Amino acid sequence: MSEMKEKMHTGELYLPGDEEIISEQVIYQDKLCEYNQTKPSEYEKRTKLLKEMLGDCGEGVYIEAPFYANFGGHHCHFGKMVYANYHLTCVDDTHIYIGDYTMLGPNVTIATAGHPILPELREQTYQYNMPVHIGRNCWIGAGAIIMPGVNIGDNTVIGAGSIVTKDIPANVVAVGNPCRVMREINEHDREYYYKDKKIPWKQMEINENQ
Repeated sequence: MSEMKEKMHTGELYLPGDEEIISEQVIYQDKLCEYNQTKPSEYEKRTKLLKEMLGDCGEGVYIEAPFYANFGGHHCHFGKMVYANYHLTCVDDTHIYIGDYTMLGPNVTIATAGHPILPELREQTYQYNMPVHIGRNCWIGAGAIIMPGVNIGDNTVIGAGSIVTKDIPANVVAVGNPCRVMREINEHDREYYYKDKKIPWKQMEINENQ
């Protein structure tokens, strides 16, 4: 393994154009290209390809095509029943972890790669990577951008269009640029699912006390 490839997952500066990195990356990107050319009716083929592409692929994971990823999803680790809408972009130069039952809206970007502020280093194409962790049962709204090194706690909702630059705790609604906690998930959310629309608990096969 080359020195540069070793540094991909340590947070150290490295050169992403390293020959060993590029030769491996192209293989993963070819597989991703194959996935993006599948038809929606080819569900079994998509499922098979996801299991081959992703670093970890839990039961029931589904990603709408097109899906974009620097390493073809090879460094993406998805728990069970994760759903991603159209145009998910994972800059997976290092690892991205997404917990069970999490949903991602269209045009979400999850980035692990960063570039130095110092222009002399950027001119030489130096890069560093920081992993991203998204918890269980989160909802990441349309167009949200998750920046390198961010951790998002379980059950949290990230509002559409938010840019998440710092860690967000569990069980909150967070929105904005930069993304900030707006409020905790509370009893009101157990009664209303949208504005004045009440949750029809008696008509739904769901445990109200979960």
